[in-house]
Amino acid sequence: MRRAPHVRLTEAERATLLRWVRSPSTPQKRALRARIILAAAAGEANEGIARRLGCARPTVGHWRAAFAAQGLAGLEERPKPGRPPRYPAAKVTEILSATLRAPPAATHWSARRLAPQVGVSHMTVHRVWRQHQLQPHRVEIFKYSRDPQLVAKVCDLVGLYLDPPTDALVLCVDEKPQIQALQRTRPALPLRPGTPATQTHDYRRNGTIDLFAALVVATGEVVTQFHPRHRHQEFLTFLRLLVRRFPAQDLHIVMDNLSAHKTPEVQRWLKRHRRVRVHFTPTSGSWMNQVETWFSILTRQQIRRGSYASVAELMTAIERFIASHNQTPRPFVWTKTAEQILAKAIKSKDIYVT
Repeated sequence: MRRAPHVRLTEAERATLLRWVRSPSTPQKRALRARIILAAAAGEANEGIARRLGCARPTVGHWRAAFAAQGLAGLEERPKPGRPPRYPAAKVTEILSATLRAPPAATHWSARRLAPQVGVSHMTVHRVWRQHQLQPHRVEIFKYSRDPQLVAKVCDLVGLYLDPPTDALVLCVDEKPQIQALQRTRPALPLRPGTPATQTHDYRRNGTIDLFAALVVATGEVVTQFHPRHRHQEFLTFLRLLVRRFPAQDLHIVMDNLSAHKTPEVQRWLKRHRRVRVHFTPTSGSWMNQVETWFSILTRQQIRRGSYASVAELMTAIERFIASHNQTPRPFVWTKTAEQILAKAIKSKDIYVT
């Protein structure tokens, strides 16, 4: 039986192998090879190394011999032989070039539509797209913001979230208008093993309601009020509710640029209530209002899949959801700094919010 080659490590090699083992970003194949060599240098036999590391003994012998012959370079991946590409680079370039041009009779290419244009199969088009990370079927949305106070507003809101004022409450306020009481035409079928819950695609509209909500940033608690409309009159009624609900603290209210929030009546009310201070989100940047996240949760978990025979039934269901939420509220954790947001929001001469 041929003896396993003796492994000696320099300090630099040992440090590199230990770095590979300890780094969470090291591929597992490389980390295993590093452990094998470290164990071999410590004097362990191949059989013991294989048993402890959960690999085959020939694997241990192979990498031990590779390191003895070439050092750390012997532990690197080697290119594997394979079938040469079926299509030359010129054909790949043609596929890529055609993909990046809009088709004459559609908004974007599909693999089956492009394949006859370039004279290859649709699977070849798929492989080329996957290799070059092209996904013509996808589109991402962005929204331009021309707010001249974008930087100041972003810094103001992020400051409220990351370093709120002492002895004051930060409230994120907004409306969710026109919530529809939709009733499915047939009762929904419940979830069963192997079968998801099902419901009919058609429904009857039984009216709408507007929901005003204020999220307490520090605790995650939500204060709400229903109204049939969302004019400045209803908004003032909700503001009065907040003042009564939190009578002993200054209130910093985050809200968007809806016209109902800026009427003369609202401005006069704010002047009379000095402890209420308003902070506006940037134009087209209402995503910075944290109550929007809570509205999204409400929609997904209560409204979208419900069936309601009346507005009253819809309101009862929403109130039940809110009561359950407020029993164990959890605040949202804001992590982005103003610099990180603005680094993505400002590009060249155009300012946009993603």
